[in-house]
Amino acid sequence: MHFNLTKDLCFLDIEATGLHVIHDRIVQLALIKYPKDGSDPTEYVALVNPGRPISEEAFNVHGISEQMVKDKPYFKDIAEEVLSFIGDADLSGYNSNRFDIPMLMEELDRAGFPLDMSSRKTIDVMRIFTKMEPRTLSAAVKFYTGEEMENAHDALEDVRATVDVLKGQLSRYEATKYEDEDGNISIPIKNDMSALHDFTTDLRFADVTQKLKYDVNGIVVFNFGKYNGQPVGELLYKDRQYLGWMLNKDFSYQVKDIIQKEVKAYADKLTREN
Repeated sequence: MHFNLTKDLCFLDIEATGLHVIHDRIVQLALIKYPKDGSDPTEYVALVNPGRPISEEAFNVHGISEQMVKDKPYFKDIAEEVLSFIGDADLSGYNSNRFDIPMLMEELDRAGFPLDMSSRKTIDVMRIFTKMEPRTLSAAVKFYTGEEMENAHDALEDVRATVDVLKGQLSRYEATKYEDEDGNISIPIKNDMSALHDFTTDLRFADVTQKLKYDVNGIVVFNFGKYNGQPVGELLYKDRQYLGWMLNKDFSYQVKDIIQKEVKAYADKLTREN
């Protein structure tokens, strides 16, 4: 299939130090531009020194380490050639309207080469996917059972439909291989509630609101604020004012329960050591 173009179309993808389009920085940029005249597409790819640490979460996704980019150019050093490559092309990507394009605009602006979007069209491929393949319960019932759902949003009917969807998933994906972001292959969908829990729950986090997470050693650490990444038990044992603040703010019951248990566990550890 050939794209029907009235302007060049440039696809882009960005790997970054994190997910904040303003505060984080690009570590890799890839572009493929399709000319409007139908000639062969051209490619541009660059690793970039972000000038700041790469978050553990980001590294776990893209595998680009600080060591790999320490000798690479800063974005300001390639900004002009990036803008020249894009030219007046329209832009497309996967989730690009919310992440890649805004982040690229921020980086180019910081480098003194603002990206004029006033006459560009943007095509977000993920938006096509999510709009054409809705993830509603009714759509899931149709997909997994072949039946039309009646009385959607009646609580009891929704629960019954959810049961039918899970049964359909167990049947459809039995013996189906799944490859995770690290390339590990497993067969996760089976009639085993522990296996389904592991597959559907993000085990990196200690609570459902994702305020607390586990570090590489399995220790509960903060996932927000000024103490981000620091051990909860030790920190709150020493900073009782912050502990009191958390217990009196609108954190979930689960978060408050975990932090109190972590503080007690740390205090018990100190008692044993003394």
